[in-house]
Formats: sequence, C-alpha cells, structure tokens
Amino acid sequence: MAYDPENIFAKILREEIPCDKVYEDGTALAFRDINPQSPVHVLVIPKGPYESMDDFSENAPDAEIAGFFRAVGTVARQLGVAEAVGGDGYRFLANTGRDAHQEVPHFHVHIFAGRDLGGMIRRA
Repeated sequence: MAYDPENIFAKILREEIPCDKVYEDGTALAFRDINPQSPVHVLVIPKGPYESMDDFSENAPDAEIAGFFRAVGTVARQLGVAEAVGGDGYRFLANTGRDAHQEVPHFHVHIFAGRDLGGMIRRA
C-alpha cells in the first residue's frame, strides 16, 4: 500500500491542521491525543512518510529510527512520567495494521501514563 499524503498526521505535519504540540525536533513531532485514553496520552510521529512500524523499520535511515526513538524517551521524561525523572512509568504502543486497529496510516507511537494501565492485552 502506498503512503497517503492526505492522512490527518501528514496534514498536521504540514500545519494544515493544528495540534497541541508537546515536542518537536528534526525527526519527530509529539502532540496530545484529541481523544485521550488515559490522563496522559501523547502521540509521537516521525516526520517522514511512513505508513506503519513495518514500513518505518524497513525504509527509514538508521539515524531517523534512532532519532525517533530517542524522541519518544525525551517526551516521556519531559512529561514527567519516566521513572528516570520520578514518574510512575508509562506505556508506549504502536498499532500496525487492521487487526491491531491502526486508525491513521502514518506510523505513530502512543504514550500512555497517569494511572495504572493494567495488563498488557485482553485474553481471547
């Protein structure tokens, strides 16, 4: 499947749609989710046109991959949820594909925190 440059995150990156930005650098943009599932719910997206984790891990240059994941850690520390800065921890999650319910076809990571997040997944 080809990357859709009209997806909502591509429009946010082009500043056609506003976001509640919490962090930005050369490789990533982080902003608050408009429909938060926990007290802290931030999305971190790469600035490049990657559809999913599969696409990102296969096609992004090593420096972009490293920069993106460093940005995820930076955001968690900046939000005060990382244990390294006295927080109680966080979960980061990337949904890839239909069965995982990926809603936007632009690779992104959710950072959840601010409460006990429970077990990892619901058993079938």
